[in-house]
Amino acid sequence: MHIRGDHVELVVGGRLDVRSAADARTVLHTAVDDGAGDLVLDLSELDSWDATGLGVIMGVHRRAGRCGRRLVLRGVPPQMQRLLVATRLHRILAIEGGIGAESLPRV
Repeated sequence: MHIRGDHVELVVGGRLDVRSAADARTVLHTAVDDGAGDLVLDLSELDSWDATGLGVIMGVHRRAGRCGRRLVLRGVPPQMQRLLVATRLHRILAIEGGIGAESLPRV
């Protein structure tokens, strides 16, 4: 997993899973705490995430809200879009361009 960027926009790549969750959480929480306005997470380079990785994203979403910021997801890969729709988290998270279940490819 790699994260690059600043307190306004971060690109997350690789795998966001149980092995990388602690490091990701630290970097993302620091970005939330050190900035203002929207925090954009570009997930276009993310290969996969598991339940722990999704938990990190939700934790950052909650932390951003407490800090008066908004977490915005950009470039969410299709398989992760399906997971967000299945869990109905696409209704809670701000996703650039939005996600509609009808636009997702059938599996």
